[in-house]
Amino acid sequence: MSERKHHRGRRKKNNLLLNIILVIAVIVFCVSGYNLLKIGKGYKDGQDEYKKVRKLAVTQDKDSGRSVDEFQVDFDKLKKINADTIGWIRFSPKPKEINYPIVQGKDNQTYLHKTFSNNENTLGSIFLDSNANADFADGNSIVYGHRMKDGSMFRHLQDYDTKKFWKKYPYFYIYTLDGRKLTYIIYAAGETTEKSDVYQTDFSDDAMFQLFTKAAKSMALYDTGVEVTNSDSCVTLSTCTGASDEHRFVVIGVRVQEEELE
Repeated sequence: MSERKHHRGRRKKNNLLLNIILVIAVIVFCVSGYNLLKIGKGYKDGQDEYKKVRKLAVTQDKDSGRSVDEFQVDFDKLKKINADTIGWIRFSPKPKEINYPIVQGKDNQTYLHKTFSNNENTLGSIFLDSNANADFADGNSIVYGHRMKDGSMFRHLQDYDTKKFWKKYPYFYIYTLDGRKLTYIIYAAGETTEKSDVYQTDFSDDAMFQLFTKAAKSMALYDTGVEVTNSDSCVTLSTCTGASDEHRFVVIGVRVQEEELE
């Protein structure tokens, strides 16, 4: 074989290899683009659904001169959509993105990837621990939500990683089916693991409850100065972090007011 033919054959092999690599690159690009579009569509569908739920069931009376609370939820309408509805959670004025119905399933898996309207979606739902009392009477009620990249669900819990933000917006509110507005002041915020004592819900005695409050103070990023007694009722808001599958970011509030709404 002449040297010219040898080089020509090698060029053909190189061109074939380059073409194969190009085809693989195009396929990878197309698959990645499709997946990104699919994820984006999932976010949009979930966001649109929750916007419709708020529009359907929430009213905000701007007349501050009236005695009724300006924010009210029509739970009858929500129960028609989802019988597992047990409340509504809201931060005001910030982080205003957290403004959702709360559900409670028979287990803690049902609503991980199922929206309030029972659609399969990565946003899932905001849900109360399946073993908790639905009236938030427990010493510690745990409410779960995803940390979504589009800023939805419990993503903005991590705004409380600075004391400066907490000082401006220390409260969150839960509205119940029986017409109560429960006000919580944030006691502690920080990163922990799913095996932490902050996930305790069953307190057989005061010592057990003190283990919970001690764990909350230990993981807190800053001292809020808020005191919690053995007779208090707390809510732990929990979401995932980017650290690992075991790590969680939690915001723990203690109830400071209970109002009967008209």
